[in-house]
Amino acid sequence: MGYRIFDHTADLGVEVTGATLEELYAGAAFALFDLLTDLQTVRAGRSREIDVIGENPADLLVNFLRESLYAWNGEEFLTKSCLVREATPKRIKAVLRGEGFDPARHRIFQEIKAVTYHQCSVMERPEGGWVARVVFDV
Repeated sequence: MGYRIFDHTADLGVEVTGATLEELYAGAAFALFDLLTDLQTVRAGRSREIDVIGENPADLLVNFLRESLYAWNGEEFLTKSCLVREATPKRIKAVLRGEGFDPARHRIFQEIKAVTYHQCSVMERPEGGWVARVVFDV
């Protein structure tokens, strides 16, 4: 599981890889919060369940990351880790583990305003594994 940033005008593009769909989506959530804050300062004391659907794998990725981002933007919940319990081409069930934002301990690197459909893709690699691309509005 890993990610890399790719060049995108005015926004932040991320490419995520994973051996399985579950690992791919967990890696995408990790990338989102790793870019948002220093994950070493976040404790995994609380959990939040996510169950999302999508029309296709790319739509599902956007919906999943939007719901994960809402945990931060709407509830000030910082995710330390993500366990994807189920991943099909049209549904993800996952558990985010983390804690509420504490300004004395947590530093926000950059604001991520939204997850976009621009250049979003989820593809199975011919050699095995999965790769996804997504753009964050910053």
